[in-house]
Amino acid sequence: MKKTTSLMLSLILMMFIISEKSHACTNFLITKGASKDGSTMITYSADSHVLYGELYFWPAMKYKPGTMFDVYEWDSGRFLGTIEQAPVTYSVVGNMNQYQLAISETTYGGRGELRNRDGLIDYGSLIYLTLQRAKNAREAIHTIVTLTEKYGYCSSGESFSISDPNEVWIMEMIGKGQGKKGMAFVARLVPDGYISGHANQARIQTFPQANGTTSITSAEIDKIFNPSVETVYAADVVTVARDFGWYDGTDADFSFSDVYAPVDFGAARFCDARVWAGFNRVNSTMGEYLNYAMGYDLENRMPLWVKPDNKLSLEDVMGLMRDYYQNTPMDMTKDIGAGPYANTVRWRPMSWKVDGKEYLHERATSTQQTGFSFVTQSRSWLPDPVGGILWFGVDDTYYTVYTPMYCGITSVPHSFAVGNGDIMTYSADAAFWVFNEVTNFVYSRANVMTPDLQAKQKELEHKYMAETADIDARAAELFNSTAKGAAKKGTDMITAYSVNAGNNTVKEWRELYKFLFTKYMDGNVKTRRPVPEGYKYIAPEVKQPGYPQEWLMRIVIDAGDKLKVPESAGN
Repeated sequence: MKKTTSLMLSLILMMFIISEKSHACTNFLITKGASKDGSTMITYSADSHVLYGELYFWPAMKYKPGTMFDVYEWDSGRFLGTIEQAPVTYSVVGNMNQYQLAISETTYGGRGELRNRDGLIDYGSLIYLTLQRAKNAREAIHTIVTLTEKYGYCSSGESFSISDPNEVWIMEMIGKGQGKKGMAFVARLVPDGYISGHANQARIQTFPQANGTTSITSAEIDKIFNPSVETVYAADVVTVARDFGWYDGTDADFSFSDVYAPVDFGAARFCDARVWAGFNRVNSTMGEYLNYAMGYDLENRMPLWVKPDNKLSLEDVMGLMRDYYQNTPMDMTKDIGAGPYANTVRWRPMSWKVDGKEYLHERATSTQQTGFSFVTQSRSWLPDPVGGILWFGVDDTYYTVYTPMYCGITSVPHSFAVGNGDIMTYSADAAFWVFNEVTNFVYSRANVMTPDLQAKQKELEHKYMAETADIDARAAELFNSTAKGAAKKGTDMITAYSVNAGNNTVKEWRELYKFLFTKYMDGNVKTRRPVPEGYKYIAPEVKQPGYPQEWLMRIVIDAGDKLKVPESAGN
């Protein structure tokens, strides 16, 4: 079932979705067999112009029977209601818990008729409640289903990435309509050796029908703990669509995405194009889906998952998040919108009119309005507290530094902590503000300053990768030891390391800002020179590269003879 809309309607729809406070995000999912070291990994960029980049933390807790939990909508802060608190909750650092379970999301919206605004749990609360209650991906899916069946789900359509040390799942969900609890959903295990992705467009189409062994419905949700199960879906996922008159085919032909979130131009160009760009970096056959990504051929949908040509390192996966369509027809540095210095971003809105015709700016994975992003690593061969690492960054993914936060830590860096500033309160030692200062200055002459930024970025990330390899070994020895106090020493070690790494990143980035500003202010490029003998001081070497030749040509075309120097004027 396909829906065709005009370009204008598509753009207006996507502007509405993205301009809401809900986040427009990007996720990639990496299985053990697709990674070089056997890690599972998921990524997340939480993109919103009003989201403050900070690192959430909840300690492990125990509660008395009858304790209640107040639910507030993550996007808006609106009070939704109270639910029963779990008797035991697990510690959570960002979007990863103490058992290496990680969950991330992107919002696709979907059919508005299915939203149940009376539900007590929104998508953000659902993530963090689940992380506090589940130990692995299958437990997480079970928890998500049971919580929403009991209390109701109030958000619009969502795609979740769910990973543990052994498995990676993609789960897509949407409500059943006003006043109806539960969700219409499908969850699928990503085959080992493959990667998947989603970016604000539902991706699951048809799926294997229930057979009680490899595929089950929510009516037998307890079977999800059987290792053979690879697909689970709501028992009424097709019935809901039939009741609304959206589908009259067979269950086997039912496509979740095509019915509940039909692809149009905007969904392909602004959303699935980001997934395509990531896949295109690692799989050499993705060129055949370029016209789909650009919104020109909506019938040629990309596969839900692809096998990378080569196994991916942690650094490769970070690279998936640092994409502005480099080396593709959508490369954001190649059109005049990039300005004279090949800027990687475009200011909003994303669509605009000239002479009554609609145009667009690309929406890439790397974007200026990222609050925070991360790459998680879950490693089955290490004890849980040290096996999980949340590589955390703030602001634009292309310019951030991913800093390691072990999942077993008991506190977070002050520079990343909740309460150190907010979206309208500047804090000089908050990572979000320090990184935004650097990035917004670099945007002014991106291709001139970016090499200096990337040198420091690579220096820090490579340093952390080397250090974590050492911490992994030393901390694992402590966690595997039966000696009294060894586990606490391990916890203290990974906590101290993570806290110091986070604060060091911000300190180094503050120094980078000082360096960049003094070197590049006022359009100059200044280099310090040694003071000769007999001099008190000496001015730096100053170069003024000006504008690129192609930009000067555009100035001439635009200004005509107004700026032309008469030949008789001489020099």
